[in-house]
Amino acid sequence: MTTEPASLSLTELASAIANKKISSREATQSCLGRIARLQPRLNAFMVVEAEEALQAADAADAALAKGARSGALHGVPLAHKDMYYETGKISTCGSAIRRDFVASTTSTAVQRLRDAGAIRLGTLQMAEFAYGPTGHNAHFGPVRNPWNCDHITGGSSSGSGAAVAARLIFASLGSDTGGSIRMPAHFCGVTGLKTTVGLVSRAGAMPLSQSLDTVGPLARTAEDCALLTGLIAGLDPRDPTTRDAPVPDYLAATQGAVNGLTIGVPSAYYVDDLDADVGRALGDTIATLTREGARVVRVALPEQGPITAAAQIVLAVEAAGFHARWMKERPQDYGPQVLMRLQNALAIPALTYLEALRWRGVALAAHLRAVSGVDAIVAPGAPVPAPTIVESDVGNQPGAEAVIQRLSRFTRPINYLGLPSLSVPAGFSGAGLPIGMQLIGRPFDEATILRIGGAFQRATDFHARRPSLA
Repeated sequence: MTTEPASLSLTELASAIANKKISSREATQSCLGRIARLQPRLNAFMVVEAEEALQAADAADAALAKGARSGALHGVPLAHKDMYYETGKISTCGSAIRRDFVASTTSTAVQRLRDAGAIRLGTLQMAEFAYGPTGHNAHFGPVRNPWNCDHITGGSSSGSGAAVAARLIFASLGSDTGGSIRMPAHFCGVTGLKTTVGLVSRAGAMPLSQSLDTVGPLARTAEDCALLTGLIAGLDPRDPTTRDAPVPDYLAATQGAVNGLTIGVPSAYYVDDLDADVGRALGDTIATLTREGARVVRVALPEQGPITAAAQIVLAVEAAGFHARWMKERPQDYGPQVLMRLQNALAIPALTYLEALRWRGVALAAHLRAVSGVDAIVAPGAPVPAPTIVESDVGNQPGAEAVIQRLSRFTRPINYLGLPSLSVPAGFSGAGLPIGMQLIGRPFDEATILRIGGAFQRATDFHARRPSLA
């Protein structure tokens, strides 16, 4: 095989290793070579564990030569957002406070990928404590967008988005509490799945908001996301919020057509005040889905402003609760923007928080009534392509929250409602920056949005395009 291994998708590489067309060492060396060349420009990795990864790759190759294949990801090198704990390894959570924190447990999601044969390549940069939508980090510097290094990646899974887009890794676990998988997917031109709350265990992952946090993958394709989600989903005694139900065959779902499906386009909010290039990409996406056989209709969703406001309240209070002790004891160790947002939450009354929690079920019921006639919703991942690092570096200035809310206004409602959402590459701006669309499904119906995503990616090539880095 003459193709550079790092250019393959996750599913392509896993198949190539299983069929002994590429060795795990070759795949790992391909990634390490690109990391050595591009990491100084992108700042996507927190730690690169080259020697350990090559030793693990050699062990995987030796096992396969003896006929012992550990699972669907045998010998595949992966790296994850630096908030997934692995016993004996440092997990900084993108912060100064946990710069030297050594985990005493391993994340369930990471363990399930390891059980499937994946090997660890290192850890990836992220926004401090996963609390920021841009990719800035006051302690470790910003992660840079591979399509234009002057622009943001989106956050908080910033390193994951950049590393997948730049072909430094094949896929990564991110987390999504207010859009932290879908925004990097949108801004970096990769595919990302925000899962339904309760589908994937959060045990061993740094918490931000206990009722909004979700675990999910960023990868090249819907097919890749389906493979990973099928491996990490399911009941976990360590996380009592996980659902006790059979895990669907998500990989098979991606091979389905959209014939017979009805896809809704919101009549308001998600189509308001769009950048012209984002609006054009939405129109092109609708046209593609229609050509592929889907019926596309307008849908009047419940007013999204109050849902966004409730999401902000829940996230802010729960994050402040987790950080209360450190805010008292180590305020100087936070970046200014993160500290400002955490301290602002202390002014939110308990009754306001409780009302925001109580209204969640009512809001979800209203949403499900509104979408009863459609199989999924399509909407932009963000109203704009990636802004520059400089123009979005607002720190703790008075206008900081407005910048944050604008970037995440199309993602936060989905977190509050607990719904699944798949972000797929859907076009480019006139300046060559990626644009993503999100496919929003019903609770625990990841299979349908993965089906639509797979069909869309067979009809387009946006997901296959790669940045022209040296």
